[in-house]
Amino acid sequence: MNTYENLPQPSSHRRLSESPASKSSIQKIHRLSLREQIYLTLKQSIISLELPPEQKLNDSELAAQFGVSRTPVREALKRLEDEGLVESFPGAVTRITPLHTEAAAHAFPVVAVLHALATKIATPLLRDEHYEEMQAANEQLIAALQQQDAERAVEADDRFHQVLIEVAGNPEIAASLQISMSKIRRLELAKFSQIDHTQSPEDHKRMMQACREGQAEQAAQLMEQNWLSLGQWLTGKDHDEGEVL
Repeated sequence: MNTYENLPQPSSHRRLSESPASKSSIQKIHRLSLREQIYLTLKQSIISLELPPEQKLNDSELAAQFGVSRTPVREALKRLEDEGLVESFPGAVTRITPLHTEAAAHAFPVVAVLHALATKIATPLLRDEHYEEMQAANEQLIAALQQQDAERAVEADDRFHQVLIEVAGNPEIAASLQISMSKIRRLELAKFSQIDHTQSPEDHKRMMQACREGQAEQAAQLMEQNWLSLGQWLTGKDHDEGEVL
């Protein structure tokens, strides 16, 4: 039985369940970075919900689709398990982790503080080209929200925040966010239609203004509140219920 026959049809550049003769994002990979490329491909497919929650994964089938041995696939799955996106059980059963609001509820305060810290560090280092990048990303976010394009909206929002993370230049912040953001973005895409997105672009504008004025503390506070507000929308006021979607 084909484990992946019921996968939703993804966009043309990310298809995971096509027949062997059709286009697929899972193709033979250059052996220089097998584990990394397999990891990134699977991670993006999990976050975007192309591989849905609780979908079972078979390392042999994945290896055949990627055109590699089972070893780099297993290594990639182990890394995804360490990040909480995949879980395994006795009897060699591996699946995509269910969507738990509790996991996201725990992640949001961490993400909010880390983004705020990156903003505080980055504020005195920002240049005109950085503001241009953030402004362009925010405009793309507004356009995507108007079109109710969840994936493009999340990508644009990520680009906005990534400018500050990169300018801050702290690898510990970036590494920690990489793990926590996966839980948040997956839930955000699942609940996209339920969220009031109108505030986020305005929050971004106020952050940029505070940064331009050299108000690092204010910009950091705005950033932290931006993420905590999103967390409240996604997880609700009672974060102890641990709802499973």
